[in-house]
Amino acid sequence: MTPNSIEELLQLCENIAGHSLAELAELANITMAKDLRSNKGWVGQLIEWHLGATAGSKPEQDFKHLGIELKTIPIDQQGRVLETTFICSAPILNTCKLTWENSNVRNKLSRVLWVPVQGERSVPLEKRIVGNGFLWSANQQQAFLLAADWNEIMEKIALGRIESISARDGQVMQLRPKAANGRCLTDAVGREGELIKVRPRGFYLKKTFTQSIINQQFDLK
Repeated sequence: MTPNSIEELLQLCENIAGHSLAELAELANITMAKDLRSNKGWVGQLIEWHLGATAGSKPEQDFKHLGIELKTIPIDQQGRVLETTFICSAPILNTCKLTWENSNVRNKLSRVLWVPVQGERSVPLEKRIVGNGFLWSANQQQAFLLAADWNEIMEKIALGRIESISARDGQVMQLRPKAANGRCLTDAVGREGELIKVRPRGFYLKKTFTQSIINQQFDLK
């Protein structure tokens, strides 16, 4: 069921909060994953099913008709964020007409439904609990930092310096290889303007940034 309003979407979030992944998998008639090493996107897909997300792997918001992107975020029992958050794939060629305003990163992050999921490795996957989902939009300072990081990273890509970008670059957002293995390659511009082969890249939110969002929502110190 695809929610027709924000109220319906938040009600669906409320329906799954407090349930284990095993319970939600059984309700959806989806086979419980054994682990996340070989099923990395399984938790997100399970939550998508329960909330009626429609985008799948398309480069658009999960709830396009509501202008909302869905992001699951693994946290521990103290509310500590355990992983960076994938935003979307990064454009590597034909970047000259791209701006922050028309970027997919800005579109994806314009309004996010965060769904916390228990993520400690010491807790068996089937027993991990889904938390209370909440809506978030960047405030002025957050939006400034995101735009600054995007502009800095995209300038390096356009100048043929993609291989010099590391996960340490960026204050709140980073660029990292995004591929199943090192054999998956795509074209990019090199330092001399030549075409080179690189691993596909993706934009990720750093843990310090998403931690500040979690802290603010749940009033954590």
